[in-house]
Amino acid sequence: MRRILSIDGGGIKGVFPASFLAAVEDSVGRPLADYFDLVVGTSTGGIIALGLGLGLSAKQILDFYIRYGPSIFCGNRLLRVMRGIGVSKYSPAPLKNALTETFGNRRLGESQKRLVIPSFNLDSGEVHVWKTSHHPRLDRDYKVSVVDVALSTAAAPTYFPTHRGAAGTPLLDDGMWANNPVAVAVVEAIGILGWNPADLRVLSLGCTTTPLDVDWGRSRPVGALYWGLKIADVFMTAQASSAMGMAQHLIGDRANLVRISPIVGKRFGLDTVKEMPSLMGLGDTEARKALPTIRSLFFEYPTAEPFEPCHRLEGRGCGDKGSR
Repeated sequence: MRRILSIDGGGIKGVFPASFLAAVEDSVGRPLADYFDLVVGTSTGGIIALGLGLGLSAKQILDFYIRYGPSIFCGNRLLRVMRGIGVSKYSPAPLKNALTETFGNRRLGESQKRLVIPSFNLDSGEVHVWKTSHHPRLDRDYKVSVVDVALSTAAAPTYFPTHRGAAGTPLLDDGMWANNPVAVAVVEAIGILGWNPADLRVLSLGCTTTPLDVDWGRSRPVGALYWGLKIADVFMTAQASSAMGMAQHLIGDRANLVRISPIVGKRFGLDTVKEMPSLMGLGDTEARKALPTIRSLFFEYPTAEPFEPCHRLEGRGCGDKGSR
């Protein structure tokens, strides 16, 4: 059996999956990452995935949001709205400082788990997916700074500017195409890692779900001005639905894919830090409800074998056969 953890994007709403995972970790009594063979995350979910891969506990990741969230998404509300029209709402400096204080100068190759972190290349118009060296041909990303990976996957349009890492490539938040990365996770498991679809167990965590509301768009001939305010929600809702459908089709048995993303109202925004306590409480509550179901699927025993990367920072890998 192979177990996969997939975590959506959602800005400060990442407090919800972080709280959920911290509550589960407290119940099972050992590091949560011990139970998963592959962890995939988008944007804020990518930060959580990177933290788990580098050995942080779910509680430490939740503390990251509590400590740094207010400084990352800070400032006058009116000024933020006005800035969002012409330039990004927030400076990336507080986020970069928070990530640097948490991850230091560690690199992707130090992950103890297979990781997949999507982003988007603005120069080529192609997807850009960061991966640990869990296949022989994945021989570059493991050298990249974890902070660079996190900043590229979290560079959400209008919220943060495009991120350019050491290589100079302009990268954007992968919410454009994989805000719910569960299909990316299953394709990686089957297509790259060669795992049997019947052996997969997937836990997909959202950052809460707000019902799609296009109001007049259902019945009136509205134009660009109206749709400009709604289209992002339409795209992300459609992407999440299609990702779940593809993942379920590839796995075969729907019971082996568990999706947790409670439906809420509009009060939880990507940068609404005042609702962090409510998101924490919601994560804890949902974990309490879900544990009787997910314990037997994901948390009865740790993964059968440790992750052995094919390329290591010290130049050895794949059973110490060396880099290829």
